[in-house]
Amino acid sequence: MKSFILAAALLPATAFADINIQRWHTPQGTQVLLVERHENPIVDVEISFKGAGSVFNPDSSTQTAEFTAALLTDGTKSLDEEAFNRRSNDIAADIASSSGQETATVSLRSLSQRTNLTAALALLNESLTAPRFDAAVFARRKQQAVTALKQRETTPDFTAERMFTRLIYPYHPYGNSANITVAGLEKVSLDDIRAFHRSRYAKNNAVIAIVGDVTRIQAEKLAATALNGLPDTAQTDSRIAPVDKPQARTSEMPFAGEQAHIVLGMPLIQRNDPDYYALVAGNYILGGGGFDSRLMKKLRDEKGYTYGVYSILEPASQAGPLRIEYSTQKKNARASLANARSVIETFIAQGPTEEELKQAKANIVGGFPLRFDSNAKLVKYLSLIGVYNLPDDYLQRYPEAVSKLTVQQIKDAWRRRVNLSDFSTVVVGTE
Repeated sequence: MKSFILAAALLPATAFADINIQRWHTPQGTQVLLVERHENPIVDVEISFKGAGSVFNPDSSTQTAEFTAALLTDGTKSLDEEAFNRRSNDIAADIASSSGQETATVSLRSLSQRTNLTAALALLNESLTAPRFDAAVFARRKQQAVTALKQRETTPDFTAERMFTRLIYPYHPYGNSANITVAGLEKVSLDDIRAFHRSRYAKNNAVIAIVGDVTRIQAEKLAATALNGLPDTAQTDSRIAPVDKPQARTSEMPFAGEQAHIVLGMPLIQRNDPDYYALVAGNYILGGGGFDSRLMKKLRDEKGYTYGVYSILEPASQAGPLRIEYSTQKKNARASLANARSVIETFIAQGPTEEELKQAKANIVGGFPLRFDSNAKLVKYLSLIGVYNLPDDYLQRYPEAVSKLTVQQIKDAWRRRVNLSDFSTVVVGTE
């Protein structure tokens, strides 16, 4: 990542209750979200393209989407990689690109002074509209990806997580990341990347988040400048099909070493899920709260099976996973799994205690402002709000909703939505 050092633009303590998000759409369909912060002469910009993430890879064994995003900031038609990096350093701009599951993102951090910002936006625009897609750079990135995949395949945690994804998303594009192969990586061509870029980077599927020292008028010009030259309309659809009803599947795999790695769970949660807050708070109590969680207390503190066990929710446009994961000695794999399932089953049936919910609320609500206590963090939340069409008051609504939860609401949501008989299970390192 091309970077330079700028002091983080910290938000004032009073800002968490009254973040004013200005939101609009351009005539071409670009969604823009702005939070003005004039305390420091810095602007953070994040441009997300819906339909350009790994879910939309034309072949699930490849990383066409990931390569495309990475190469955007590896040079332009007028600047090779070294010249691009030198130019960004000269104008004190940090420009980076990456690909996630559903979107690809290009980000910019720049001084807000006119000369700096104008030059930074010109470079950002060139990376989006005229990427170099250099053959030598692509070959290097491909080799790095191949090497990284081969290394990860030697680890039990990666092997277990990949198999788990295959089990819960056997026919859904959310399983694409688990199907990548060395052969798939090696067969991606620059023509594939150019075609992916032409078809999926457009104004109508772009979400631009802006935080910092700019006004609404300046932000409108910024958005237009950044995307100038891109097609108005993407050639491809960015919608994602619903996930099929969960079906329990099991995989047990031998693996060298003394440890077994265990993953279990199911597809569960969407970004706009009506049970979102009850599922999140319940997950904190079950396994997301570290040493406070039930799974940690049972499997680590009481039984001594593992150094750490956690559960995580990964909300997405469609049902993202609930995943519970830990390592243990091979001889304890079956007993620990039985104990983990017992903890989960009891929690689903009985819900949390009042004391557990009180502690969860204190941690979730108390720590929530730290998630966006700088402009750089806040711009990512604006992107999230825009990409998933969350409400403008999402950052205020989140802690308020968690604070109002009752034990019965969490119990009801988990009993309706989570069924242990739907869990898929992977054990890597069977005896």
